[in-house]
Amino acid sequence: MSSHALLSPSSAHRWLNCPLAPRLEAQLPEQTSEYAREGTVAHSVCEAAAKKHFKKIKAAEYNKAIKKLKTSELWDDEMLRTAETYVEHLAERAMSFPNEPYIAFEVKVDISDYVPEAFGRCDCVMFSGDTLIITDYKHGKGVPVSAEENPQLMLYALGALKLYQPLVGAGLKNVEIYIDQPRIGSYEGWTCPVSDLLAWGDEVKPKAQMAFMGFGAYHAGEWCRFCRANGICKAQADQQTSAFDDFGEAVCNSNALLTPEQMGEVLERGKDLVEWYNAVQKKALEAILNGAKVPGWKCVEGRSNRAWSDQDAAIETLLKSGIDRAVIYDSVPKSLSQLESMLGKAKFAELVGSFVVKPQGKPTLATADDSRKEFSSAVADFAGVANK
Repeated sequence: MSSHALLSPSSAHRWLNCPLAPRLEAQLPEQTSEYAREGTVAHSVCEAAAKKHFKKIKAAEYNKAIKKLKTSELWDDEMLRTAETYVEHLAERAMSFPNEPYIAFEVKVDISDYVPEAFGRCDCVMFSGDTLIITDYKHGKGVPVSAEENPQLMLYALGALKLYQPLVGAGLKNVEIYIDQPRIGSYEGWTCPVSDLLAWGDEVKPKAQMAFMGFGAYHAGEWCRFCRANGICKAQADQQTSAFDDFGEAVCNSNALLTPEQMGEVLERGKDLVEWYNAVQKKALEAILNGAKVPGWKCVEGRSNRAWSDQDAAIETLLKSGIDRAVIYDSVPKSLSQLESMLGKAKFAELVGSFVVKPQGKPTLATADDSRKEFSSAVADFAGVANK
């Protein structure tokens, strides 16, 4: 197997909906973002912490691994705290079994029975009795990723079944999938029978084969966000620019002001336009920097802020010149979250939990199917906030 499968489980949502995307992306340069590299470091911290907790490695091995990871330029102490949350969740899952489960980390699984040449790596696999649990850690701070019918994790589960069923026979009847995003407080789980998972796998086979062979049609949608062609794909441009094809005439034939119904339609039709425009901007800038000409546009130097070439030396100079230290330094308390992380949740709650309040959030527009409850303030109060 190659180290980079054409149809990776992490991009399954994309190639299941747009079968031509993988072959198109293969023509474009791969770009690894700083966020992805940061996520790799965070995953390694989680792996070490979990192995230590479940006694897969000794404390000395854990300390050695963390010491090495701290040398990365992407290291952040927050990774220790998110790893702690991840381990707590794994411990909860392990304790849900009547007997001690089998637990393994960073398990490479073969998915080629369903997706040509594909493989994956499960962050954590545990099973006992009739239940298999797959847990995936995500370090991102963006939108919560749903575990329900998540194709990446379902493919991982199929690979784990193939790996472990020869050892446990047909005893595994249920699969539980969990996605853990500690940085945004999201921890979602979803359960399905093994029979349903296998049936889904059979449905995926022809779709995966079509994508692997490069057959089918381009189909733009919300899955375009992480595609390498995001911002330069013609199918995506067609979808976005046609969003209002039949809307303008209808508005012109109506009143001077948009009705609430028309506002709702505009919001629905144009909800991806800004994100797509930003993606086009990014690709245009890359093209110009690589020597291409984009008619009507050029690359200029952006605004920047002044910075010390040597802050320590500058401050030392100020102090020696007689400037009082209090003028140079501000003394501010650590944030609530920082103190909670330092003290631990239990100690923090014991000492100052009674002083913590959570004010109502600012009114924010969301789609009707958003899981958050509807804003419940009085209409007058809402109007006052909205007009500020």
